[in-house]
Amino acid sequence: MTNALLRTAGGVVSTLLACLLVASCATAPRASVVPGLGRSASELTTAEADAWLDGFVPAALEREGIVGATVSIVAEGEVVTERGWGWSDLGDERAARRPVDPDRTLFRIGSISKVVTATVVMSLVEEGVLDLDEPVQGRLDVVLPRAFDRPVTLRHLLGHTAGFEDKLTGVIAGPGQGPTTLRDAVAVEPPEQIYEPGTTPAYSNWSNGVAAYVAERATGRPWAELVQERVFDPAGMVSATLDQPLSSGDAAVVSGGWDAAGAAAVPFEIVSPAPAGAVSATASDMSAFMLAQLGHAAGMLGPEALEEMHAPALDGDDLGGLAAGPRMTLGLFEEDRNGRRVLGHGGDLTAFHAQMDLWPDDDAGIYVSLNSTGARGDATTAVREALVDGFADRWFPSYAAEGAAVTATETAGEHADALVGSYQVSRRAESTFVRLFYAMSPVDISRGTGDSVLISALTDTSGAPVELVEVEPWVWQEVDGDRRVAVDQVDGAVQAIGLNPAFTLQLMPATRQVLPLVLVVSLAVLVLALVGTIVRAVRRVWSGRRVTGSVESRAETIGRVGVAVALLALVVAGVLWATVASALLSDAGPPAAFVLRTAQVLTAVTVAGVLPAVVVLVGRVRRAPAERAAGGGAPPRLRKVVAVAGRALLVLAFAGLGYVAATGGLLLPDISY
Repeated sequence: MTNALLRTAGGVVSTLLACLLVASCATAPRASVVPGLGRSASELTTAEADAWLDGFVPAALEREGIVGATVSIVAEGEVVTERGWGWSDLGDERAARRPVDPDRTLFRIGSISKVVTATVVMSLVEEGVLDLDEPVQGRLDVVLPRAFDRPVTLRHLLGHTAGFEDKLTGVIAGPGQGPTTLRDAVAVEPPEQIYEPGTTPAYSNWSNGVAAYVAERATGRPWAELVQERVFDPAGMVSATLDQPLSSGDAAVVSGGWDAAGAAAVPFEIVSPAPAGAVSATASDMSAFMLAQLGHAAGMLGPEALEEMHAPALDGDDLGGLAAGPRMTLGLFEEDRNGRRVLGHGGDLTAFHAQMDLWPDDDAGIYVSLNSTGARGDATTAVREALVDGFADRWFPSYAAEGAAVTATETAGEHADALVGSYQVSRRAESTFVRLFYAMSPVDISRGTGDSVLISALTDTSGAPVELVEVEPWVWQEVDGDRRVAVDQVDGAVQAIGLNPAFTLQLMPATRQVLPLVLVVSLAVLVLALVGTIVRAVRRVWSGRRVTGSVESRAETIGRVGVAVALLALVVAGVLWATVASALLSDAGPPAAFVLRTAQVLTAVTVAGVLPAVVVLVGRVRRAPAERAAGGGAPPRLRKVVAVAGRALLVLAFAGLGYVAATGGLLLPDISY
């Protein structure tokens, strides 16, 4: 549902751009001609836009296993084209296949809904009902979590700088669950505040829900009514809806969603908080919304309110050095394409993937939506990126001379060395067990050729990290692209890196950097110990020997049993945690509390295995003199060293797993996430 962390493209982009014209099942386009836009740009006409789209969209859908897509383009106050390809319903024995119709087929727009939320809030600001910089707590009947003295404002909420950790619970309702009220979405199990408001961009669905609830409280009107009256009606979005589930009429025209062509359909997903991602709309609705955002709809937002909404939400006084890079506006992501300012937002649910980009200075926009994830995980990113990049290159080319080189600063090498390291993303959980996932997912920065740097999260179409060079002090530019990264630093010490307007990189603490290595080594040792325990038990049963030796102490015997119990607990805990991870990464619904608690208890039992492991180690060391006396001589020295070392490794492995569990939050008493 969220704006994609990295808008990277897969290896299909180059082939998409080379596709020949292919016959499509698209519906009839609208007739419109718009004069050529931009210096040296082609004329943007309906015929040219349709030919360009038909040049690679149908082939891309077939190649990537995507069932259907829709695209709309607007410019200079008019609709250039609205198109649909593929299918919105694959049919069955009772009904025929239904093609995508840009005028009638509803697609889920995911987090683009946040732009609708921001528009409603800005309309109330324009009327004086709300103030962007007023503390919102006074408007609410619920208490916001606070860890800092600085109050949270609407500016912070809409710009993803309110400081709250990521929250996954309830974002997508489980099977059989209905929608959550906006108040409950805000009040029940709220996330903790981990950053001072206004300082750290960190994407937050929950913050968007709070902004909408402020609007509800200020007006006394339900959120759906506010959206209808302040956005859908004035913009002319005649089919758009917030209903979850859809009414019977809308359900008949909403597109199905699929993981990929040939896969089972993904059920209609209920999003919470609804303002963050619940809107369903046609391509025609999105054309109307883009035109309204570009100032062509009377009654939605006036010119001054639109200008304020499209301006960066915060400046250097709050963001420090991050302000030199792309920033969040009040609801939109700012970026640079070919030297031109673009404002956009993406939206991703399990099956639906959309992107809306606006060129406010050039009065144009494009909306793309797909109803399948595709056969490859990055397929939809590749298709969307190819479309938006192709649109920009064809009709909004760079003002700069073609082939102009990026020139590095004199400090590029020194500052590149300062950037090298392991980082964590600001959008993460800190107070829940999900913390381990984020801690295990670092973003690495390394030196590239010359004075360039490579950021593992920023890749080219082949998946290789792109080179960035410093073009201004602490501002880095992609060598062969538009991505720009700004660094906040103090006396040369890196504080934060702006990966994109709502995602910040922060140095990964050393205590977390070691987690992957500690976890892998600990699990390897424990698995080997488990296999060894099973093999020894089978051999003893097969040979009929007693479990204990003549000189093994009772304590050591009990310790061996304790180790075996801990190893078995590890196996079951691993299965349960895998079940939890699978539930969180799919549309299967949230994991049951019983599963989480049982996984935690068994993890604790496994970690407690360090105690019997110590008993076994001590017993083995103390047994050496007795073995010598009983055997009439000393056992081989190497054999003794190996035996002791093996038991010492087992102790360290249990301790290492305990470190991972504690640092990663697996044993936290609160199982919300």
